[in-house]
Amino acid sequence: MLNKKVTSLEVAKLAGVSQSAVSRVFTPGASSSKKTNELVRKAALKLGYRPNIVARSLITGKTKIIGLVVAYLDNYFYPEALELLSGALQKNGYHVLIFMATNTSGNIDNVVEEILDYQVDGIIAASVGMSTNLASRCSDAGIPVVLFNRTQDDERLSAVTSDNELGGQKIAQFLCDNGHTRIGYIAGWEGASTQRDREKGFTDELKKNGQGLFAREVGNFNLDEARQAARSMFTASEIPDAVFVANDHMAFAVMDVMRFELGLKIPDQVSVVGYDDVPVAKWLAYSLTTVRQRANRMVDETVAILIDSIEDNSTKPRRIKIDGPLILRGSAKILDNYGV
Repeated sequence: MLNKKVTSLEVAKLAGVSQSAVSRVFTPGASSSKKTNELVRKAALKLGYRPNIVARSLITGKTKIIGLVVAYLDNYFYPEALELLSGALQKNGYHVLIFMATNTSGNIDNVVEEILDYQVDGIIAASVGMSTNLASRCSDAGIPVVLFNRTQDDERLSAVTSDNELGGQKIAQFLCDNGHTRIGYIAGWEGASTQRDREKGFTDELKKNGQGLFAREVGNFNLDEARQAARSMFTASEIPDAVFVANDHMAFAVMDVMRFELGLKIPDQVSVVGYDDVPVAKWLAYSLTTVRQRANRMVDETVAILIDSIEDNSTKPRRIKIDGPLILRGSAKILDNYGV
């Protein structure tokens, strides 16, 4: 025999309040007094009542669900960022559905098509892009999209990133200032705006200092490919005296190959610099010099843009770049007179 579903009217009668008061208690962001909140929740617990979110969405036209697409959960930066994004959205009364994607446009479009079936109120795409056709569909449906740690040439899409070009410039200037003359670069996935902008800032600043790339390999933001890139770069007849690796995730693999396979000393023989400043970068085993991505600020801006766009569909897309500091640690050589 099926149990009878408890209604909000029954909760209201037991709590001695109106049905609208029950609705306010279970509506995120709605106001109710402390006393009313306690009475309603006590009655709901006793009766086993749970609000019907699906029914509410039919009335309001809002599901309070955000689709979150991510491609790189093995990169330490993203679990932290996803936790912050989920927490910030939940504080604002939204639920999060997480979907995994790969870097291929067809796969990403298929994933976003699936997300749209859930009638989400908005989409955050973390380090993935989407096709022009799918961006048009989201725009036509009034579903705002915010790109997180990625940007693309579509003015309808808001984007929040670190200032990747400036970060690349800082690394190049640091390496030049500390006496390096054979400077290498291990790139990420070349379809990513983060990779493109970091390399552009890096090589532009090297050029200003009268230098160019001594060596270049591609790691595709992948551990195995980063290891192979390190083997190729550091078994040549003449090796770099410094290398910028496009993110920390790859930099750890590169450092392991250099030290444990090739017997190179860091930073005595080669300085290594990464990008992100994930928690592992602080470990003594790596002590990685790196540019910090300010995940908290990136998340705050992303959530603010998304909620503004959901609440007001006339809100114009915004592009935000957040500066991050260069964090100096033991993986890179620093001259005694640096910064003097």
